[in-house]
Parts: sequence; structure tokens; C-alpha cells
Amino acid sequence: MQFKMYQVDAFTESLFCGNPAAVLLLDEFLADELMQSLAMENNLAETAFVVEHDGYYDIRWFTPTHEAPFCGHATLATAHTLIAEYGRQGPLKFRTRKVGELGVSLGDDGYYDLNLPCLEPEMIDLDLENVLALKPQRVFRNFENLFAVLDTERDVRNFVPDLPRIEQLDAGGLVITAAADPGTGVDFVSRYFAPQGGIPEDPVTGSTHASLVPYWAKELNKLELTALQCSPRSGRLRCVLDDDRVRLGGKAITFMEATIRV
Repeated sequence: MQFKMYQVDAFTESLFCGNPAAVLLLDEFLADELMQSLAMENNLAETAFVVEHDGYYDIRWFTPTHEAPFCGHATLATAHTLIAEYGRQGPLKFRTRKVGELGVSLGDDGYYDLNLPCLEPEMIDLDLENVLALKPQRVFRNFENLFAVLDTERDVRNFVPDLPRIEQLDAGGLVITAAADPGTGVDFVSRYFAPQGGIPEDPVTGSTHASLVPYWAKELNKLELTALQCSPRSGRLRCVLDDDRVRLGGKAITFMEATIRV
């Protein structure tokens, strides 16, 4: 069997920045074991598998170790592949197994608008000081991840993750976040660690912003925000809280077209 695969850097307009994802457009989904093996071989944060059906795109995402319930950047990478490489017209509608329908449209300014469900943060009483080596202001979670709010942007940037401790958490991963420094043109910053999924640090994560945006919208009393995920590759996101949806704006660029033989 042969399959065409694209690798796309998402949430960036420059190669070697943002978050890379692999995309395979298929006639039908492959066996789960094969899709997992392909994702493991790619060794990217996510590999997206997509099947077009009845005007929708059914999408599934795999990390190097398991099928993921939700991924924003690989959805953006998929939309870019469909529009830029296959000539499909937006807006595109994606059906998922866990988080309902996702939408992506391309604006005149070259930014993709990624429409996600708003996953309201659930505040919890959880001591993460032994994991973080500092005391967070507060901790919240959604169905997938834990979130720790730190005091300053510097705390987020300088944080050195204890990956074995993070891997033991009862969650898909850990997000750390803080309000951005004044005068930077950014409202909040974050980083995301998911060693549970074979991802020591994710470069730019769309799905975590489905909870970060409603949290910071309330804290900062504004519905339109700019976010920076300050990983080594880094990525900036335009964010809007729109009732029960979160809209993320970002660009994408194709890095590679490949043929897979299995």
C-alpha cells in the first residue's frame, strides 16, 4: 500500500517554527494498529488521519503512543493541506469522536480561523508544588489536562519540567500559564508537557486554548486575546471567546510531501 502524507508547521508562517503535524487524507481509516505505527514512526506530536464523508471530514489524531481525543494544531494542519495542497474550498467541517464538530475557514489575511468547543475550566484543589517545585496560584482542569496558573511570565519561561513526575499525573498532560508581561502585545503565555503521550513539550497546542481562553477572558475581562506558547519553537495565537466556542487564528506552511509505503 502507498499513501501520500504531508507535514505541516501549524500556527506559524515560517518553517521550523510552530507545531509540526503529519496529515494523511484517506479513502477509509486504516486499522488502528497501523495508524498508531505510522504515528510512532513519524514521531511528531500528532499525525492526523482524515476521511471525507457526506460533506464532512472525519478526523482522528494519534500521538507516538496513543490516539488523542482532541488536537487543534493537527486540525489546522489538515485544513491547510486540504485547501493549499488539494484545492478544497472552505469553510471545512470536521467530525471528531470526542469533542463534536470543529470548523476551519481561511480569511483574506491568510489566517486560518479554527473553531473549537469552549471547554470551561473546572477549578480543583490539587497540590502540584512537588511537581512544579513552586506553588501555583490555582489549578484547574478539563476532561483531558491539568492547568497550573503561575505568578509571572518569567516563571513559565524558566520552568524546567520534571517529566517523570508529570507523567505520573492523572491527566493527559500539564499546562502552565501566566499573564504576559505588560507592553509585550500578548495577554497570556503558556507551555504544555505531555510525556504520557510521548510528547515531552508540545510546541504550540490548539486544544489547550479551548480552556485557557475562557479562563483568561474572565481574568482579564476581554473576549479577544493574543496568546503566546513560549516553547523553544514558539507560536502566537489570535483568540476569541464566542459564547460556547473558542476561535483561534493562525497560519500554516507545508514543509514536506512524502509517499509512505507499508
